[in-house]
Amino acid sequence: MRKIPRLNLHSDINKKYFGKDFHWGISTSALQTEGAFDQDGKGLSTWDVFVEKRGKILNNHSHKTAADFYNLYKTDIEIIASLNIPNFRFSISWSRIFPNGIGKVNQKGVDFYNRIIDLCIEKNIEPWITLYHWDLPNELEKKGGWANREIVNWFEEYVAFCCQKFKDRIKYWMVLNEPMVFTGSGYYLGVHAPGKKGLKHFLPAVHHAVLCQANGQKIIKSIQATASVGSTFSCSYISAFSNSKKNLAAVKRSDALVNRLFIEPALGLGYPIADLPFLKQIENYMKPGDEELMKADFDFIGIQNYTREVVKHKFYVPYIKAKPIPANKRKVFHTSMNWEVYPEGIYEMIKQFDKYDGIKKIIITENGAAFPDSIENEKVNDSQRVHFISNYLEQVLKAKKEGLKIDGYFVWSLTDNFEWAEGYHPRFGLVHIDFETQKRTIKESGVWYKTFLSNQ
Repeated sequence: MRKIPRLNLHSDINKKYFGKDFHWGISTSALQTEGAFDQDGKGLSTWDVFVEKRGKILNNHSHKTAADFYNLYKTDIEIIASLNIPNFRFSISWSRIFPNGIGKVNQKGVDFYNRIIDLCIEKNIEPWITLYHWDLPNELEKKGGWANREIVNWFEEYVAFCCQKFKDRIKYWMVLNEPMVFTGSGYYLGVHAPGKKGLKHFLPAVHHAVLCQANGQKIIKSIQATASVGSTFSCSYISAFSNSKKNLAAVKRSDALVNRLFIEPALGLGYPIADLPFLKQIENYMKPGDEELMKADFDFIGIQNYTREVVKHKFYVPYIKAKPIPANKRKVFHTSMNWEVYPEGIYEMIKQFDKYDGIKKIIITENGAAFPDSIENEKVNDSQRVHFISNYLEQVLKAKKEGLKIDGYFVWSLTDNFEWAEGYHPRFGLVHIDFETQKRTIKESGVWYKTFLSNQ
């Protein structure tokens, strides 16, 4: 892979130009970092089962130790503090709180998250909680998981419990992380847990996730009226391979699926059926009154952007008749995930979401890059990541200067971690992890972010 060229970083890339109330942070997730998959009473999640299926994870890697955040959280939160990062977004493992998904509470799991929250506050770090980051309790998956409408009730019990327990110290909540990914990859393509395929699983999972993201918002607000509640959405700027009519139509369909499927129902706009006719089948899973239940009055939305997709019309691709052209095939600079480095895409996505009247604030809750980092002389020179973040921030600042509703930026991720089906191959962290010894080494990008955040 060719190296990213040295970038012309403009003098405008300075923290002070974003405003004193702009939220700066770092993001992680429970399953990707915690390890301790069966420690202290935690129940199995769908991923604990999925990783045992040979061939599902690159190199047959397992998350069962990961970055061992469960045992090394003090070290990692100390690192966050040392890097001057004021906000820490992490997720709660549902099955660490409710081993069976509902019913009996695992107090040791509650105690663990209390310790994280308390230490963050002690270190003057604001904790932001994501309630669901893809690790569904396996006992609930046995009952159909996201394809079973009962999940609305199961999720309500979980959300209400967490909000009651932690509301005295948590101001910022995110209901779901990237529902398009966990429904599409887990219930249509089968490449993520629980490994199901087809519309018969995907469509009900989509609808129930939409209901849960709205219901979760309402539950939190009913318990903690002063909370700031959002949900996060994966998004990619989508371009046409060429400006033929068929390719432009493929872009429109792809955008409806990738970028609009979950936000528009929350805003009261319904599903984008006009642009994706196959979605009309989702009405088979809807009940009277669901249109109202799908609406959510979010205080902010999180958007998570890494790349863009270039698509062309393909008649044989089911339902959307579109196919993305991989970055390496287009011979453009890309990360270890084969994602094109395209900073302008984050600006385009901020602009696209800003156009919705019902969105009050936009926060970039994930943005980052995986490169083949290595330690030399006790250091990790990841200048490509520094350039990546700088260039993307330049586009965020452009949106800010134009008056768009952009209100924060969180880097993905604090540490190298378990990257789902890609295992430990992609390294996204500002902190390098030796997965044999769990030794932490702050990368050049971590030092850069510290310096950037220190600017007044």
